[in-house]
Amino acid sequence: MSPTLFLLLGAGLVFAAITLVLSMIGVASTERRGVARSVAAIQALEAAPASMKEAELERPFAERVIGPLGDRLVTLGRKLTRADTAQKLQYRLDVAGNPPGWGVSRLIGLKVLGMGGLGLLGLFYTAVVIGMPFMRVIIISALLAALGYVLPNILLNNAGQKRSKLMRNSLPDAIDLLTVSVEAGLGFDSAVGRVALNTKGPLSEEFARLLQEMQLGVGRTEAMRAMAERSSIQELKSFCMAMVQADNLGIPIGRVLRIQSAEMRVKRRQRAEEKAQQVPVKIMIPLMLFILPCLFIIVMGPAVISMIEMFGKT
Repeated sequence: MSPTLFLLLGAGLVFAAITLVLSMIGVASTERRGVARSVAAIQALEAAPASMKEAELERPFAERVIGPLGDRLVTLGRKLTRADTAQKLQYRLDVAGNPPGWGVSRLIGLKVLGMGGLGLLGLFYTAVVIGMPFMRVIIISALLAALGYVLPNILLNNAGQKRSKLMRNSLPDAIDLLTVSVEAGLGFDSAVGRVALNTKGPLSEEFARLLQEMQLGVGRTEAMRAMAERSSIQELKSFCMAMVQADNLGIPIGRVLRIQSAEMRVKRRQRAEEKAQQVPVKIMIPLMLFILPCLFIIVMGPAVISMIEMFGKT
């Protein structure tokens, strides 16, 4: 063995020994701190009054176990995600209408739970049940873990797209009702209340929230801007910005609403025409894969059978 190689091997062994010693010291200190915390918690529980002990034991299992576990998952998820992930999730929740029981912290916890759950399930199934090779086990487990991590985002985006579609379809009628109400002599706040009362669906909820914000003291400009930021529909954003500019420049609201209503109806008709023109292209795939082969079998099948019988006789 050359001296240089021997020297490098010795330096590597020394580095490994130092790393091992430091790791053992860190583990020992961590264990001592953990044991000290556990002993302190037990002593505090023993010194606590009997009523406090009974109250602690009578708490539901979800509050005593599942709640702290969820907090740890959320903490771990915030460490794994980027700094702007919470802001993006909040925007997606606003687009989806902020479903009850859903929040940024719960979504982050579900992402971590889905990643760990599907990853461990894939690892167990591929390694223990099927007995795949090591590399396939790692690849499939990693793919399932990634799927579990992005699954809450997929479900949230799906809910947001459905809600946005409903809002886009009902927006022209709501703007028409708002225009008629303003031209009939009602104020903008009263017209918004009438739209929220006489319509249904997610757009009615957005107008009701707009009215509540204005009644709570938020300015009309800030409330309209917030309504535009909560939505991913470009038509609604344009309507809110037009109302903000009309309010700032002193333009009559009725005229702006009339223009916006006509523009909304033109855009809805254009979307319908666009979807109608996409039908021949979309129907081509099932036509080529399913309908035409069946027609060929029905038309050419008897002739092929007759030819087979004829050649068989000869």
